[in-house]
Amino acid sequence: METLVDAPIKVSFSPVNPISLSLQPIKSGFLPISWLQDDHESPRWQKSTVVFVLGGPGSGKGTQCANVVEHFGYTHLSAGDLLRAEISSGSEFGAMIQSMIAEGRIVPSEITVKLLCEAMKESGNDKFLIDGFPRNQENRIVFENVAKIEPAFVLFFDCPEEELERRIMNRNQGREDDNIETIKKRFKVFVESTLPIVSYYESKGKLRKISAAKPSAEVFEAVKDLFASETGEGEARDHLNKKISV
Repeated sequence: METLVDAPIKVSFSPVNPISLSLQPIKSGFLPISWLQDDHESPRWQKSTVVFVLGGPGSGKGTQCANVVEHFGYTHLSAGDLLRAEISSGSEFGAMIQSMIAEGRIVPSEITVKLLCEAMKESGNDKFLIDGFPRNQENRIVFENVAKIEPAFVLFFDCPEEELERRIMNRNQGREDDNIETIKKRFKVFVESTLPIVSYYESKGKLRKISAAKPSAEVFEAVKDLFASETGEGEARDHLNKKISV
């Protein structure tokens, strides 16, 4: 189940609108009743292109997602950022999420997925990078059932644990959790919960693995080639031409 991830907030859009809370108990907490009911989504949902971006802590997912946004016109979404943004908004719904965390309860996957869906609706785009998601099998199943979208492909940044540790210890972000003990715990969670997701999508033929051990610029060259291949060279060129002409 989804918990708050520990990456810094990089949300570039406004938090989702507060939601009126008609609550019913579920095993992992409370969830608005309307969120558990099927609604009639616009055909836009079925046409959206979604790419899941996975990799261990320190693998450079955020940096590469920013590059893809710039060059290919995707919208970058982070599940953890959305949860924190909703808490920071001061909304009643955000207070409910914060209360769950403070009480040691796990934020249900349904909440995380619905926040992602709301952000996708509000973005006005139809191409999305979802960073650090799904983190486990439950995330994946709930996303498929609620959003009714399968990813076009899954981008996995592969990097040895030793290199991830070195990167996190060397970065200077003033974060209390950047210590060896915490890093090893985070990597253990990643291996136990997220690597099975990587294996699942590999078995479905949807995994695209890129070595993240190289310098960032070299990694993006591989990423750029991948997206050009998956989405078509003309799409990237058209997007760049539009930006230049504005």
